[in-house]
Amino acid sequence: MKNFNYTRANTIQDVVDRPEPAMLIAGGTNLVDRMKVFLDEPTQVIDISRLDLKKIETTGDGLRLGALVTNTQVADFPVVRQNYPILSRAILAGASQQIRNVASVGGNLMQRTRCPYYYDTAFSCNKRQPGSGCPAATGINRMHAIFGASDKCVAVNPSDMCVALAALDAVVEVEGVSGRRQIPFSEFHRLPGNQPERDTALEEGEIITAVILPANINAKSGVYLKLRDRASYSFALISVAAILDIDNNKICNARIALGGVAHKPWRTQEAEQFLVGKAVDTTLFQQAADLALRNAQPLEHNKFKVEMSKRAIRRALMVSANGGGIA
Repeated sequence: MKNFNYTRANTIQDVVDRPEPAMLIAGGTNLVDRMKVFLDEPTQVIDISRLDLKKIETTGDGLRLGALVTNTQVADFPVVRQNYPILSRAILAGASQQIRNVASVGGNLMQRTRCPYYYDTAFSCNKRQPGSGCPAATGINRMHAIFGASDKCVAVNPSDMCVALAALDAVVEVEGVSGRRQIPFSEFHRLPGNQPERDTALEEGEIITAVILPANINAKSGVYLKLRDRASYSFALISVAAILDIDNNKICNARIALGGVAHKPWRTQEAEQFLVGKAVDTTLFQQAADLALRNAQPLEHNKFKVEMSKRAIRRALMVSANGGGIA
């Protein structure tokens, strides 16, 4: 880790006016790791951990999670557990208690990819150095994308929490030099395209201030299913966040988001629309799973993710149709 200047922000405006390329730190569970292996070498680090962004508030729009609320606080919050249980389950599946106690809502959204080629500076990486190449595309790519990749990057978003937020149609509130704005969660993370170094839609100088969970969603049957190599806290091979709103055995609304398959949480909207208006049936769920994966483009070592994703979607939908709970 190289030397850097450290300052503490007292207001959001201190952060908005920060000198570039200053980096922000809250819990530090991802940034410190990257600095240790020289992925990030900031000359200025700004501590935002004391900003007034640590509240969970019920508003007319839904539930507002301050950007500095810890993952533990979100997972344990009674309204989250009651009305948005899928979010609590995703957080609990994502990390150890020690990490959840310091990791923040905003920091979770800003996690960089965990691609081993990105973390190992002995290899080239377009995310670290644009134009240098993507060795994962032709290398060991078992953990990599089957949707939305480009010839510049095939890495996946590592977050569990973000998969649940995608299924919930959350909104990200940010503040910058142009004031405050809201970004639909589906637009917050980017696909790699020709700029894999850019993970999010944040503009220069902007800071996440909150994540808003919408009030007009029946998410009590939400299921989060995570498949991984070992039961301890490891990254998902694939994960599924599924929510079915059912009335008289007919599906009124369906939400399915996948993790571990793309550079961003991946919504399967075609499959969702296919389910709406139909009666609950296991054959229907298999058809929806097939539809969700029909445009997958697996790499040499991750072809198994296609069938694994189909089975996980079917399982998650079945559990959600029965009221939710543990998948």
